[in-house]
Amino acid sequence: MQIESIEIKNYRLFRLAEFKKIPRLAVVVGANGSGESTLFDVFSFLKESLEQNVASAIARRGGFRELVSRGTKGPIGITVKFRESGGRLATYQLEIGEERGRAVVTREILKFRRGQKGQPWHFVDFSNGRGTAITNESAYGQEGVEAERKEYVLDDPSILAIKGLGQFKEFRVVAEFRSLIENWHISDFHIGDARPSAEAGYAEHLSTRGDNIAQVAQYLHENHPDCFEKILNAMKARVPGVSKVEARPTEDGRLVLRFQDGSFKDPFIARYVSDGTIKMFAYLVLLYDPKPHPLLAIEEPENQLYPGLLDELIEEFRDYARRGGQVFVSTHSPDFLNGAKLEEIYWLVKKDGFTTIKRASDSELLKQLTAEGDLLGALWRQGLFEGAGLK
Repeated sequence: MQIESIEIKNYRLFRLAEFKKIPRLAVVVGANGSGESTLFDVFSFLKESLEQNVASAIARRGGFRELVSRGTKGPIGITVKFRESGGRLATYQLEIGEERGRAVVTREILKFRRGQKGQPWHFVDFSNGRGTAITNESAYGQEGVEAERKEYVLDDPSILAIKGLGQFKEFRVVAEFRSLIENWHISDFHIGDARPSAEAGYAEHLSTRGDNIAQVAQYLHENHPDCFEKILNAMKARVPGVSKVEARPTEDGRLVLRFQDGSFKDPFIARYVSDGTIKMFAYLVLLYDPKPHPLLAIEEPENQLYPGLLDELIEEFRDYARRGGQVFVSTHSPDFLNGAKLEEIYWLVKKDGFTTIKRASDSELLKQLTAEGDLLGALWRQGLFEGAGLK
């Protein structure tokens, strides 16, 4: 599955903004305060709304009136277009309003079209906790077959319909989209959390903050040695001097990461290794996960990394995308941007208090300059990404 576009309405800085023709790797740039964090928060919001409910996700963000765009009463709207496993373009529409001081799902639709001209089937169509879902999804597209619908009532109007219906196999597309959201990873990596020794235990996947990196390294080493070998080989290629990485238990039952530098006899434990080495290892653990996330969202990966490593890192992100994942990255680094392709770059422009999203490949000037050999990071530094200057 791949997300092809995202439309955001009345969500903080995004009064009306659309992320169009999204590739497997999307790199987002913008001036400080233009909405990069808000854009990535949309992913977190959808995931939290699915795992809990819309009311809880909005409460965590200060309430409906804090989340809705200034000067508007809503509704908050998020529309995601994606390719389902059958190759058809599906559309998920979510609208959220407020009733009696509590957030509710005022409309939720999941649909896709038969052929190029046929009317779309609304596989899910709910309002305020009540709605219908198509039960003969497998017959979709067959000539002369009409949709069979069943009515449902949710326990709470702030619960997403895809949360309940996505548990059942007969709703294949609903289940696919639910799984996509449940399994995407929004990184909030903190180097301070990754350095200390961790309680010995079991962890298969890197956490959002990266505080279980030693446990995941041990799990991969013991259960997926081929993946761990790929990580180690990538570390050797990307970080000069690193020849071995291991998670070793301490006498008090904790785990520490140890990095072997080929120039020294004894390895260094994590708290004495550079921030960049720890962070690159964490990203590689994430990118070489044997059960990869369908979507990764990572803010400013250049922090703590030596500029010379950024070309290597963006290529790792691109390779992950080639293997079937989808990656969204925000950056304030011209060096990182130099490694991106024109069709991968979007920039945010804030005007009159609200933000819009532009595609670099839509700019004829940028097309011409990159064709002549100019680097994208240099063009951004020169102010040629109008409204997205370095500030």
